Amino acid sequence: MSGAEVLVVSKKQIGFVCIVLATILFSLMEVTLKGVSAHFHPFQLNFTRFLIGGLVLLPFALRALRRRPPDAPKLDGAALAKIAGLGFVGVFVSMTFYQLSVMHTDASVVAILFSSNPLFVMLLAALLLGEAIHRHNVAALVLELLGIVVIVSPWNMQLDPYGVLFVMIAVLAFALYGVLGKKEGAKFGVFVTTCFGFLFGSVEMMLVALLTHVPAVAALLQQTPLRDYADIPFFSGYSLEILPAFLFVCIGVTGIGYVAYFMAMECTSAGAASLVFFFKPVLAPILALLLLQEAIPGNRIAGIVIILIASLINLSPAIRELRRRRSVAQEVQ
Repeated sequence: MSGAEVLVVSKKQIGFVCIVLATILFSLMEVTLKGVSAHFHPFQLNFTRFLIGGLVLLPFALRALRRRPPDAPKLDGAALAKIAGLGFVGVFVSMTFYQLSVMHTDASVVAILFSSNPLFVMLLAALLLGEAIHRHNVAALVLELLGIVVIVSPWNMQLDPYGVLFVMIAVLAFALYGVLGKKEGAKFGVFVTTCFGFLFGSVEMMLVALLTHVPAVAALLQQTPLRDYADIPFFSGYSLEILPAFLFVCIGVTGIGYVAYFMAMECTSAGAASLVFFFKPVLAPILALLLLQEAIPGNRIAGIVIILIASLINLSPAIRELRRRRSVAQEVQ
């Protein structure tokens, strides 16, 4: 076997290790957020974890920028403004509602429903970018929606309706972030757009948090249902007891988790990396059961099965392509 072939095998192995690592970390996301959310204001927790997560991604983003060819599009002011807009949609809007959903309903429910994000990306890409949508995509989307309905069970609602509403807003906003970010991601790479999107989004949230300390703004918020968002804290909630879990959320789940996910895409393919969202709906409820003692009722199990079938249908072309490439590689050997 030649050195190049050894390198290819090694790269694929690294990619699949990254898929496993990203799956575990992303599956722990809702569980760990549930554990620390009682100690921090949701807005504070959000801007802090994405600021730290963005800083973890920064070396990878700078490396990607250094490796760009001289004639590649420049990361100028206009491009940074677009990425700042992406940060607003993906971090400010989506992750605010995501954090609220974790506070209002079971971590496993949030994990399962948020894992439907790739299919909503597909739907919005078809509507906004004119990308082709095929019969297997439609079938997957219908099954995905059916799975969500089974989990929520509106005919026998046991979940906090606000929690369900918040997570679905978070899913749609994050899907919109993914679709709007496709063009910038193609220009500058996912490490660059995600890193700077995280940093811009966290700074935007911090500016809003500062605004709530203006006496007139704080007094106005106190008179509305948003009274909890008056005087948003920056440094409260920290203790030696909670610090390890907090750092795990910021550095492990948000930072290393995204690094592993993007490295999986670089070393394998986007289709292979999307397996993370195939396994997360199964692993996250098990972790929530073990770590938070959250029950897994029958309708939730049924919904997970339906969503897994939907994901498998959506992934079927990528799976067939992987098999075809493997067959071609074996024939060449």
